[in-house]
Amino acid sequence: MEGSSQYRDVVLVAGASGRTGKWVVSRLRHYGVPVRALVRSRERAGDFGEGVEIAVGSLQDRRSLEKAAGGCGAVICAVGSSALFGDSSPSEVDRDGVIRLADAAAAAGVRHFGLVSSLAVTRWYHPLNLFGGVLSMKFAAEEHLRALFSRDGRSYTIVRPGGLKEGEPLRHRLVVGQGDHMWSGWTCRSDVAELLVLSLWNPKARNRTFEVVSLKEEEEPQESLAYCYDGLS
Repeated sequence: MEGSSQYRDVVLVAGASGRTGKWVVSRLRHYGVPVRALVRSRERAGDFGEGVEIAVGSLQDRRSLEKAAGGCGAVICAVGSSALFGDSSPSEVDRDGVIRLADAAAAAGVRHFGLVSSLAVTRWYHPLNLFGGVLSMKFAAEEHLRALFSRDGRSYTIVRPGGLKEGEPLRHRLVVGQGDHMWSGWTCRSDVAELLVLSLWNPKARNRTFEVVSLKEEEEPQESLAYCYDGLS
């Protein structure tokens, strides 16, 4: 492994086969953190690399989620809807699926839950909400997660990125905010993954919800993104 951390519990990655989820798996492996990838079928597992466990489960199946989360210290959720209707819709994935996963994780004894949300989730009038109310669905899931994982010794970290782009991590200076005051911007998926992985052992990340966008298009290599947590309230 390229890096190292003091975190040694298994981390369940939901949405592991998606573009952001794959980065989460990659950054966990970078730090030597044990990974269990949650996928809907073995065929979707792909090649996550050596040593990654595979758990098959569905966001619609609470029992399979509890089984997948069993023995894990944390969950990082990077799921996202891909259709207006059915099991892949915003209501089924971004709201009900995340809520079901959070409930299952708490029941399985998971202590920390990291969630990829979105910029502007509190703004029902934002154009993105035309896609099945996706922002409102994400905000409902956030609210449930905050209530559930802010008690009984549990914790959460919710990252609200701007429009997601591809690119290597630690290449851009990031700007963070709270209160959902940012209207637009973009963020590399890899940096979102990095922030949620850091939340596993950074005490300043505990019970924090924040927005994050890249400062500018030009690269400005970063040694660490831990500074993003320094000013959060």
